[in-house]
Amino acid sequence: MNSKSTYINDEDRLFDHTVVSLTERARHTLKQPLKGFPHYADTRTGEWTTTEDGFWTGGFWPGVLWLGGFFSGDLTLWQAAEEWVERLEPRVNSDSVFRGFLFYFGCSVGADLAGSKKAETLALDAARSLCATFRSNIGLMPLGTTAEEAHTVGENETNIDSLSASLVLAWAAEKTGDDKFKDVAIRHALTNAHFCVREDGSVCQSASFDSQTGKVIKTYTHKGFSANSTWARAQAWAMMSYAYLSVLYPENREIRDYAEKVCRWWTQNVPDDGVAYWDFDAPQEADTPKDTSATSIACYALLTLATVLDDRQAARVYQRKARNTVKTLCRDYVAVVPRGQAEETTGAISPAVLTRGCFDPMRGVATEHELIWGDYFLLHCLGILTGLLPTNKPG
Repeated sequence: MNSKSTYINDEDRLFDHTVVSLTERARHTLKQPLKGFPHYADTRTGEWTTTEDGFWTGGFWPGVLWLGGFFSGDLTLWQAAEEWVERLEPRVNSDSVFRGFLFYFGCSVGADLAGSKKAETLALDAARSLCATFRSNIGLMPLGTTAEEAHTVGENETNIDSLSASLVLAWAAEKTGDDKFKDVAIRHALTNAHFCVREDGSVCQSASFDSQTGKVIKTYTHKGFSANSTWARAQAWAMMSYAYLSVLYPENREIRDYAEKVCRWWTQNVPDDGVAYWDFDAPQEADTPKDTSATSIACYALLTLATVLDDRQAARVYQRKARNTVKTLCRDYVAVVPRGQAEETTGAISPAVLTRGCFDPMRGVATEHELIWGDYFLLHCLGILTGLLPTNKPG
């Protein structure tokens, strides 16, 4: 066996093992006395901090269960996902554009992977609810009065995280054939790009606009190192969303151009190991937090965009960059968590977590933790790289 073959086999083995160990982590979590949706966890103990109503992150937990059940064939994970999806139902009409996160990753994914009718119904209901908030004179769905983790909320604020709403609307358009969903998804995405994507391809997180004219009043990054910095997760959300829409709407060159622009900026500015610091403008010192969650989102985006690029050489560069980064995450940032004594005697594979996710360093919250959305995107990337998930569709 030559060295190249050995390398490929070792890499495949690492990816397969990580899929199994992250899926075991989902089973491990289901055995815990959860008071709400898993949000972030201490990587030394595996203990979760939860949110009662799902916050903006709750959909990633059933998303992990949908993926884990799909990869393993363990239908108990899908049954658990169905139960958690039902707990999202009160959020269908919540006045937060971030419910796009809840109902795309928590429900649209379950409808596609598991054929869940409950998940499909909720995702479509959420799409209709979101669509009703669209401001045609502005060209977007504003944050809403209860938007989570936003600096300023209301009818004249937006940020790049709100692109999650475009995902669930685009999915609804595919399901129903209703072009209104498609039109709103695209307009919302493009308006946010005009507001938040800088000329060089970096992303500013937030924007305030005149509620009558739509003219931008100011742009700012409220969760980053500074008002003008490039917060890693903002860049990654833009990458993910424009890549997703590029696959669904390859004829839309403006969407594709934005996808290529923000993805190119990431690859040109991320550290050599591919794992981003929490903010690209933060001082890169020994104690500066990395963010594996933003990095996993970015890898998903690169793998997704590569499937539709006309420049196949650029596509291969993105695929290779994503693959190498996922390998680094699996090798250097995935760690085993302790289990109870009863579990340790079963002989089953140990559950593992993605470490060094950075949630909110400006408030000192969960800066070196397992983050539920980081788990989701790493699992999704591994599904693509192992061939368990198709690469020609984003869902």
